[in-house]
Amino acid sequence: MPTHPALVIIPTYNEVESLPLTLARLFAAVPAIDVLIVDDNSPDGTGRVADDIAATDSRVNVLHRAAKSGLGPAYLDAFRWAGARGYERVVEMDADGSHRPEQLPKLLARCAGPDDPDLVIGSRWVRGGAVVGWARHREVLSRAGNAYIGLMLHLGVADATAGFRVYRTGALARLDLDRVDSRGYCFQIDLTRRIRRAGMSIAEVPITFDERQLGTSKMSGAIIVEALTQVSRWAIRDRVMRR
Repeated sequence: MPTHPALVIIPTYNEVESLPLTLARLFAAVPAIDVLIVDDNSPDGTGRVADDIAATDSRVNVLHRAAKSGLGPAYLDAFRWAGARGYERVVEMDADGSHRPEQLPKLLARCAGPDDPDLVIGSRWVRGGAVVGWARHREVLSRAGNAYIGLMLHLGVADATAGFRVYRTGALARLDLDRVDSRGYCFQIDLTRRIRRAGMSIAEVPITFDERQLGTSKMSGAIIVEALTQVSRWAIRDRVMRR
C-alpha cells in the first residue's frame, strides 16, 4: 500500500461561509497536503460546496455522512478512511478558521522531531500559546476545565480539549476505535486519555486560537458540563480498576 505523509481532516456542519476561506489559507500554508472534508449533511449546502471544490482540486476529498451525530463519530470515520489509504499522519482542524492553518507547519515539524511523538497537540495553554477574541470568563472556564481534567485523569498535558492536533495513524491503529463512544466535546479528552493509557507519547506545541468570525459557534455551557461529568466518571472508573 502506498503511504502519504499527512491528511487534514475537517469536519463540517453548516460551514458554507468559512470552509472555502479556510481551505484557501491551508493550501497557501501547506500546498502539498491532502484534505478530507467530513460533512454531516449540512442543511446550508456545505457538502455541495465541498463537492464543487473537490471536483477541481485533487487534494480535496469529501466524505458525506447521513446526519449530524457528533464530532467523535465524524473523526472516527475519517480515521478509518485515512488508515485504509496509507496516510502516516492525520490532522484534526476546525473549518471555521479558529485553528490558524498557517500554524500547521509548526505542528508537522514537531511530528518530525527526534522523539517522533504519537500525538502532537496545538495547545492554547502552554507557554507561548494564546487565544484571541474570547471574553475573560470563557478563558477562565477553559483553563479551569483543563486543570480539572489534569487533576482527575493525570494526562500530563495542558490542553486536553484542544481540537488542533496531529495523530500518527499507527498510534490510532493500536487503539480499539470501535470502543470509542464519545461524541462531542469530550472526544478530544477521550482520545488523549486513550493514547496516554496505551503508553504512547504526546507533545504540545503553542498555538494562537482565534474566535470564529463567520457562522455560529457550536459550543455551549451544557456541552462543557457534560464533558466534565464524563471526565469524573472516567476518573472514578480508573480508580476502581486500580484497586
